[in-house]
Amino acid sequence: MNKPAASPAAARRAPNPAHLALLPMALTALVVYLGSMLWSLRISMSSSRSLPMQDFVGLAQYQRLFANERWLHSLHNLALYTPLFIAASLVVGFLLAVLVDRQARAGGLLRAVFLYPYALSFIATGLIWQWLLNPELGIQQAVHGWGFAGFRFDWLVDQDRVIYTLVIATVWQGAGLVMAILLAGLRAIDADILRAARLDGVPAWRIHVSIVIPMLGFSFATAALLLLTAAVKLYDAVIAMTQGGPGTASEVPAKFIMDHLFGRANIALASAGATIMVLTAVALLAPLLYARRRALRASR
Repeated sequence: MNKPAASPAAARRAPNPAHLALLPMALTALVVYLGSMLWSLRISMSSSRSLPMQDFVGLAQYQRLFANERWLHSLHNLALYTPLFIAASLVVGFLLAVLVDRQARAGGLLRAVFLYPYALSFIATGLIWQWLLNPELGIQQAVHGWGFAGFRFDWLVDQDRVIYTLVIATVWQGAGLVMAILLAGLRAIDADILRAARLDGVPAWRIHVSIVIPMLGFSFATAALLLLTAAVKLYDAVIAMTQGGPGTASEVPAKFIMDHLFGRANIALASAGATIMVLTAVALLAPLLYARRRALRASR
């Protein structure tokens, strides 16, 4: 005799094997990451220097943090860097995705070429671009060798422009990831929609602006979230390219935190900075995640 089919409510109550498989990682994230954040929050409210202390000084470390000119300058640099990095990476990544999608025969080779920078560490990327942008060794010196003695490209040692060299280097690396995400979205678009638009005589640029880009909304949102996370924790490229210089012109919050944590033996102030960055990231990511989930539910 056949067993009666399980009711929908019973099916929902049954344990999901995928959820059970992810449970150890979820517990690890909850205990390790959340525990570390709570510990940092507690230390940031103490007077700890080289070693943790259990005293309580309230928000004194946060007051010291926002009275520190170097910290405020690092926030200014991050506020300038982040929108430029995200916007440029999305634009370049989208153009690369369209190019790869059109070049079907050479698509595999182009994907490998454009994804290769993303496979490199930020340290390697920073060193490559440090050599290229060094006025005595890189692009400027090469152009001088071609006879253009008046050419200048010394942004790496220019306090007003050095932050843009970080944008160039990190976009070169991050655009490949954006390309891969958007290419997957392009391949998921129904070809009949695009074919109908072409038959109606719609120009290619209008098809991409009015049809393709709106249909890639989830892909753009995913890429933007990953890029925002990378921007907030920017550190390796700064260390490899500029060491925060010239002076403090390319100082970023992550470098400020690491310097005070290891170099200046002030773990309370470093923990206060780390807590501010976590709260900033949550404040920026939460609305994006909420909007993405709401749009996903509406599409169903």
